[in-house]
Amino acid sequence: MILVTGATGLVGSYLILHLIENGASVTALYRNEKSIEKTKSLFQLYHKSDLFEKIQWVQGDIIDIPSLEEVFHNIDFVYHCAAKISFDPRDEEKLRKINIEGTANVVNFCLAKNVKKLCFVSSISALGDLPSAQAITDEETDWNAEKPHSDYAISKYGAEMEIWRGQQEGLQVVIVNPGVILGAVPKSWNREEGSFKIITTVAKGLKYFTTGSTGFVGVTDVVQCMMQLMKSDTNGERYILVSENLPYKTIIDLIADKLKVNPPKIEAKPWMTQLAWRLDWIMSNLFFKKRTLTRAIAKSLHTKDKYSSQKLYRELNYQFQPIEEVIEAIAEHY
Repeated sequence: MILVTGATGLVGSYLILHLIENGASVTALYRNEKSIEKTKSLFQLYHKSDLFEKIQWVQGDIIDIPSLEEVFHNIDFVYHCAAKISFDPRDEEKLRKINIEGTANVVNFCLAKNVKKLCFVSSISALGDLPSAQAITDEETDWNAEKPHSDYAISKYGAEMEIWRGQQEGLQVVIVNPGVILGAVPKSWNREEGSFKIITTVAKGLKYFTTGSTGFVGVTDVVQCMMQLMKSDTNGERYILVSENLPYKTIIDLIADKLKVNPPKIEAKPWMTQLAWRLDWIMSNLFFKKRTLTRAIAKSLHTKDKYSSQKLYRELNYQFQPIEEVIEAIAEHY
């Protein structure tokens, strides 16, 4: 039996769909009944409602230890996808609680219940900091604690430390570090959160662009890589999952083209985003609104990051779907 945490999120929902399509028996963790409808609507999007009925749902919360006692009953493999994603500094405590303590709880139950293998979904934000002599980030790039990192990045790095602790105590583990994950979602989902907000923002008419770049990957590639790694003999390794390293302008233009809307024409200079995040801070404090642009995000919009997925290619010979095809599929369902 396979357990999936974060079963109602983007990666978790797609993962369950692919697992069941491949004949797996899946137990899916959920916190409330309403959230199950998210996963159900994704199955409906792909006309797989009949497969949805095969999911065994179990209520629990990774930060509520007593609720997990029954969840891990007869579980052989665990995909840990549950996480809080936020770049609002006010969410620091929640990020550490859910992402670090929650992962520690999952690891502890895996050890106590003799789970055979655990796959953890991390992030490229938890990877190391490039030294001046290195141009591209890979799995061996060292984390520099003296450099500034977002609270989200710190929480994912801390979660990885819990995974490695589990491995030292005898648990077989594998970590994946996806880039920005892109995938189609139903209209009933909140399209203003997560990576899908990029699509929504462009669809509404984005005026400005920045010159930064980062790694992108389709959600289907993420879950297929996870499944292959879990079936392999791989243990104690991490893998970057990035299809292409692309400028934000290229991604935005692709989205605009597929959605048939006008692309942005005005470049947002660094001084403009620096002013914008300060104004966002003021507005959030005056009106108690959630932060939409932080200092860390503003900096990243101008940073040209590159990531290597050569390790995954060497070991699995995996070929990622081109990002243009991923965006085209998203546009078809938008």
